[in-house]
Amino acid sequence: MKLSTYKLRNDNKELIGVLKNNSLINLNKLFGDISLINLIQIPNWQSNINESNLTKHELTDVNLLSPIPKPNSFRDAYAFRQHVETARKNRGAEMIKEFDKFPVFYFNNHNSICGPNDNIKCMPSHFNKLDYELEIAILIGKEGSNIRACDAKEYIAGFMILNDISAREIQMQEMKLNLGPAKGKDFASVLGPFLVTPNEVADRLIKEDENGCIYNMKMSCSVNGELLSEGNFKDINWTFEQIIERASYGTTLYPGDIIGSGTVGTGCLLELNGTNKINDPEYNERWLKDGDIIEMEIEGLGRISNKIIAHKSNYKIV
Repeated sequence: MKLSTYKLRNDNKELIGVLKNNSLINLNKLFGDISLINLIQIPNWQSNINESNLTKHELTDVNLLSPIPKPNSFRDAYAFRQHVETARKNRGAEMIKEFDKFPVFYFNNHNSICGPNDNIKCMPSHFNKLDYELEIAILIGKEGSNIRACDAKEYIAGFMILNDISAREIQMQEMKLNLGPAKGKDFASVLGPFLVTPNEVADRLIKEDENGCIYNMKMSCSVNGELLSEGNFKDINWTFEQIIERASYGTTLYPGDIIGSGTVGTGCLLELNGTNKINDPEYNERWLKDGDIIEMEIEGLGRISNKIIAHKSNYKIV
């Protein structure tokens, strides 16, 4: 199923629904005034849906929000070797050996989540090397700790597109102090357009073993209609199940926690600029600017489109 959080265009109330033939079947009449985080914790909720008794809303009549507007927490991992290795090579650094020892992640701001069609408001300092990052995120569906990778699949309630907006100049300054990323990342992340349950993408599963699941899903990002990034979910080096194992060690994951995959290979301007500069020292770096439209698409998950908008303030930190 493809689940959504949305508002009617003439109402400010958040609703939840399931996508069916370009319409959203409203689930609030059946389950009450709840969120998708509440829904996924109801036993056998999928079998309780009787479409004939429920209201339908056309997609043209609604505003899609992030499927999970207020996550409990937000971890973002570093799971695609191509991105890590290329980005390090482009700045003259060797590949870090610890990448192959364990999946690593950082905590991002779970209170700065944007929807699949929202404008992204950026402060002046954000525009110093403003970047997108093409990723996939999962929603944790049940509570657990010390979860083994071989058991972690059942904790994944669904998948979403993730765009981890990044202010690279701020990020680079912060990480010289061996801490972060912090202010370079915490102002905006996009999730959407739907929470796609695992059974919905089961036909894209190409490998499953004790280390987790690998899916064949093409991933792409365009800016102002120009295709810039292409990758595939199948190229992930640390599965979400392995990331869950690491994240849950000695602590508890809860329904409503979000975990991102990290950037797919070629999935950001930082990586693309570095590669282009190596190939052509005269290459002019490209970064996001006011008015740019970022479109991301992942097979099986859908498409998001967000416009960059400059904040009216002149306040700068770098």
